Order: sequence, then structure tokens, then C-alpha cells
Amino acid sequence: MPDVTINHREKAHALLKADADKILRLIEVQIENLTMPQCPVYEDVLDTQMFGLSREIDFAVRLELITEEEGRNLLGDLEKKLNILHEASQNTL
Repeated sequence: MPDVTINHREKAHALLKADADKILRLIEVQIENLTMPQCPVYEDVLDTQMFGLSREIDFAVRLELITEEEGRNLLGDLEKKLNILHEASQNTL
């Protein structure tokens, strides 16, 4: 595989990971400062952000910059972290 292709693949993965991290930080701030997880605004923000990330991942997969498995892993990892965050916020109530 040419070096340029590898570099694009690594960059795509890094950008998608950074977007996933931004979503996690956004939700952390929302839980800590703005609303509770039961709030419709919280759910709308989360759904919108996750949908956007899934579309980015789909696009990267179609361009063959990442594999479907890498995309599933990115989403799965974010979902696990969000579940931990949600459970932690529920335990502090």
C-alpha cells in the first residue's frame, strides 16, 4: 500500500476519533452544567451528534479510508464511554 494511502487512512481515523472525543466532551459538559440525561434536549443533542458521526464514518468507509470494523469500533467505544458517563450521572442523583 503506498505511503500516501496509509497517511490518508491514519489521518481519517485520527479525525474520526477526534470527533468522537468532541461528542464525549460535549455530553460531559451538558450533564455537568446544563441538563439531566432524561431531558429531551440532552437526547436530541446526543442523537444528532451520534448520527453525524455515523455519517462521517460511513463516508470514510465508502472511500476505503477505514474499514467497517474500524468504524463500528469507533462508534462502539464512544457508546461505551457515554454509557459509563450516563450511569455515573445517575448514581450522583
